[in-house]
Amino acid sequence: MSKLSDVFMAGIEEIRKSWGWFVVIGILLMILGGTCIVKSQTATTFSILVLGWVLAISALFWFIGSFQALGWSGFFIFLLNALMSGVVGYLFIRHPDAGAAGVTMLLAVLFIVGGLFRITGAGVIQFPWWGWTVFSGLVSVGLGIFLLATFATATAYFVGIAIGVDLIFDGGALVAFGAAIRSLP
Repeated sequence: MSKLSDVFMAGIEEIRKSWGWFVVIGILLMILGGTCIVKSQTATTFSILVLGWVLAISALFWFIGSFQALGWSGFFIFLLNALMSGVVGYLFIRHPDAGAAGVTMLLAVLFIVGGLFRITGAGVIQFPWWGWTVFSGLVSVGLGIFLLATFATATAYFVGIAIGVDLIFDGGALVAFGAAIRSLP
């Protein structure tokens, strides 16, 4: 057990030397997140285009992989995955606004269904402080309903705002981590 703690402490000391980089990267992520929120429509379109290119490139790899598995019964699964990834990637690249609408709809349904599962699970199990999980589920359901109610306008900006908020919180966590690591004895 002491060997594991020695390894952990050696790793912490190595990371502690770079605390400033964590703070700098965290601040840059927060600035990028703020930019994504301010320019949310551009960030949404850019994100969908990047996702489209990632899918298109992965389709190429799946296609090549399908021929590597030619003698195996999984050939058609690889080929089908390549075709689906390629078609969706192409559609996202060709029509990023429609792709944003699809992603927004998918997220709205995910928020509603995930929130309902959290509410139900917490109500049934009733673990300590389960009310917070119910509250989290209610927030998710509310966000999903809000997205569906404002779907026509939300598709243009929601993905960009969601990415921006995520970047701000990730950046804040890195800044806090860097500060905490610096203050270790």
